[in-house]
Amino acid sequence: MATVLIIEDNPHNMKLASFLLENAGYTALQASDAQAGIALARMHRPDIILMDIQLPGMDGLAATQVIKADAGLRHSKVFALTAFAMKGDEDKIRAAGCDGYIAKPFNYRRFLETIAAALPADATIDLQGE
Repeated sequence: MATVLIIEDNPHNMKLASFLLENAGYTALQASDAQAGIALARMHRPDIILMDIQLPGMDGLAATQVIKADAGLRHSKVFALTAFAMKGDEDKIRAAGCDGYIAKPFNYRRFLETIAAALPADATIDLQGE
């Protein structure tokens, strides 16, 4: 099964995302700041990285640029986890290198569908079987 790294400083959002991913059969890694997240990404080379945009220290967009510049992590898809869903925000998120975004608060089914759609067919879960 696929590995998803969650870089999120809000403990409630982290707990919810981890719970949903693990119950769906994914391996969920956790980091509460950009530097720790980048280190975990380099160590584990996750399939997907869920990146909070407003992180302490280095923000999520800067961290995404670091990740996307790393040849060993270019295969990892980065999705912004953000409450910023205003017009123009998606352009900024994509310009930083994110492959997409998931608006907070997130709907659990759409959250899992987004993750599944970003993975090869053999690494996804069967949402119909729930």
